[in-house]
Amino acid sequence: MLSAIAHEGRLTLIRSLIQAGPEGIQAGDLARIAKVGATTASAQLLVLTNAGLAKSERRGRQVVYSACYDRIRDLMQFLMLDCCAKRPDICLPVAEAVSA
Repeated sequence: MLSAIAHEGRLTLIRSLIQAGPEGIQAGDLARIAKVGATTASAQLLVLTNAGLAKSERRGRQVVYSACYDRIRDLMQFLMLDCCAKRPDICLPVAEAVSA
């Protein structure tokens, strides 16, 4: 999962999917946001989908992608579970920023 978001372009795409909300965003719009061609965006979205971080749905002629919030939440919880040698003062700013 981490390797899927280790690429700058895929990180841009997953952030855009998260910001789009559960209704998702069209593949073409994602390509424009990431400033890449449709083929590149499609390949990057496939990596995110295979990692379980995104999903796609065909709506007529359009393909709409959305974030898999449960998987992303699980990943964030896993990363933060034993964070900072159990010193909450170190992790607190991160938790506050995420919940803001």
